[in-house]
Amino acid sequence: MLSSLLAFLGACTLIAASPGPSTVLIIKESLRSRRSGFLTVLGNETGVFVWGLVAAFGLTALLAASELAYDVMRIVGAVVLVVFGAQTLWQARRSKGRPEGMGEAAEKSGWASYRGGLLLNLANPKAAIFAMSFLPQFVPAGAPHLPTMIGLAALWAVYEIGYYGVYVWFVGRMKAALSRAGVRRRLEQVSGGVLLLLGARLAWES
Repeated sequence: MLSSLLAFLGACTLIAASPGPSTVLIIKESLRSRRSGFLTVLGNETGVFVWGLVAAFGLTALLAASELAYDVMRIVGAVVLVVFGAQTLWQARRSKGRPEGMGEAAEKSGWASYRGGLLLNLANPKAAIFAMSFLPQFVPAGAPHLPTMIGLAALWAVYEIGYYGVYVWFVGRMKAALSRAGVRRRLEQVSGGVLLLLGARLAWES
């Protein structure tokens, strides 16, 4: 069991380290404040746990087997990414020409940050399919399947909260430099562009 857990945590580290839409959104929200960044992490990991539960009960297989259901989720996920990307680019444009520090007081609500992370994760059909193929590999032989899968899903989410929490902390530490005139706007432009590209790629994938 211990060797399975160590292998599982190693795999979780590799997964979290792979850049993706969630990473981009977490960094973008962390530029606002550590609170926004951490709540985005919590929302994202709620989504991870939900997909883990769905996989544990075998419901993800229905999504994998239904081309129509997968395509609907894929298009919804693409729309979510494009909307987030467009919003980020618009925010960067609005901040152009403002004195340094202006507009930063308009903090997003905690619910908005949490909801953004949750929505981005739940709208990604790849996250669902991945959970279905990933978690069963680490269920030890002879262990009860359902409770072990649920436990692994919870561990996966908690571990990633700690992992992405380091991102939030680091961006917070660098905020003085990142919030300088022009730097934050460029970062938001890059983040928005990446989210748009990821959305377009997801929409065109078959």
